[in-house]
Amino acid sequence: MSSLERITNDSLRERKKAGRKFSVLTCYDAPTARLMEQAGVEVLLVGDTAGEVVLGLPSTREIPVDYLLTITAAVRRGAPRAYVMADLPYACRLHGEEELVRWARRFVDETGCDGVKVEVQAGEAPLIRAMAQLGVPVIAHLGLLPQYIDPTVGYRAQARDAAGALALMRTAREMEEAGAVGLLLEAVASEVAGRITAASSVPVIGCVAGPHCDGTVVVLHDMVAWGGGHPPRAVKQYVNLAEVLERAFAEYVRDIHEGAFPVEADSIHMRPGELEKLTAELGEA
Repeated sequence: MSSLERITNDSLRERKKAGRKFSVLTCYDAPTARLMEQAGVEVLLVGDTAGEVVLGLPSTREIPVDYLLTITAAVRRGAPRAYVMADLPYACRLHGEEELVRWARRFVDETGCDGVKVEVQAGEAPLIRAMAQLGVPVIAHLGLLPQYIDPTVGYRAQARDAAGALALMRTAREMEEAGAVGLLLEAVASEVAGRITAASSVPVIGCVAGPHCDGTVVVLHDMVAWGGGHPPRAVKQYVNLAEVLERAFAEYVRDIHEGAFPVEADSIHMRPGELEKLTAELGEA
């Protein structure tokens, strides 16, 4: 069991200064959050990826806002010491920037999360500034932006040429200057992610962005081979949970079919003498 200290925005920044990397995993429920915290995972991202890997939706865009609010609060309850990062879903941006800012504040107020991740493009620094001024700790998600992509087009790596790299580096600097407490770089060339990390005073989390970021995030279902979503080739698989669960489910089915479970010895039974009273009342021999 880990003696994980309370992880905050300040402590993540201190880790960066000290050159201490931190781990980030997606999480969608209280029991899993409890296990992750006990294992020492510092940051739990309640990602909109739940739409794909939990709800079976075709993309992250379709996840209901209320559902994400509910599971973010659940993760907070399961992991009171870890840093809980909420993911602002696509539906929140459908009615303009003012509504998006209000949703960010609601996630903080209603879930107790430590930060809110928002997918942003170049030119959206005012959005980050508005959230920061409202007291929302914002993590600016840059690079590959699933909420902006037509799911039928597919995902593509970012900043693989000099022009793209320079543009992303400028955007990262603008987001930090606007008040972002952290950056998340998805599918960004390692050389570029390393330069952004070195130039930034706030923690930088990489998602398929190489080894140079301060923290690294992967989708839980990818690293345990649970299925669903869009697992990238670069993710290390630590266990094949799908195989483990399938074996357990198959054994359960066999036990039911063969009468090996449940068994009479482990069942609930009437108190002594009560069965005799019942049989007498029913007139049973």
